[in-house]
This record gives sequence, C-alpha cells and structure tokens, in this order.
Amino acid sequence: MQRKKFQRKIEDFTCERCGHHAIGDGYTNHCSQCLWSKHVDVHPGDRAAPCGGMMKPVAVEGTTPTYTLLHRCERCGYERRNTVRPADSPETLIAIAKTRR
Repeated sequence: MQRKKFQRKIEDFTCERCGHHAIGDGYTNHCSQCLWSKHVDVHPGDRAAPCGGMMKPVAVEGTTPTYTLLHRCERCGYERRNTVRPADSPETLIAIAKTRR
C-alpha cells in the first residue's frame, strides 16, 4: 500500500525558537514570526522524520508574488523549501533575504 506524499495536518503549535503560538491551517509548517521550522516530516504532514532538529530559515528564494523559504536542519543538515505564507513576518523575511548562506 502506497502512502500519499502530502498529508494535511491541522495543528496549532508553540514555536520552540521564539515561543510564538501558531494557529495551524493544515499547511502551516513554520513559525510566522521567526520563520523557523522543525524537522519532523519525511513527506509534508507525515511526522515520520526521526531527526526532530530545528530548521533555520537560511534563504528567501523566488520573485514577487511567489517566494519560498529555504530551511536547513541544524542537527542533520537536511534542506527543504517551504512556501512563504501571507501571515509571515515581512521584517523577518527581509532580514533573511539580506543574509548570505
């Protein structure tokens, strides 16, 4: 039996980096304030990754109106791209865009 690669999970969470309480909508995978994520998925929503490391937002890629965040796991180095959401902090996005990887 083959599992779907994307599994929508509607979950609220408290960011382990900055403490912000995030209201999930099934597509929320990072904190809207500090933009950090957590390495919990092999495929989006499956919660099958054993790592559990914090994923630092290291780059903003793309052009208006479609931007992506590149997250890198601080524990294992795994990288994943995630869509920038309308609720994401513009100030934090700008700060990340100004840094070099």
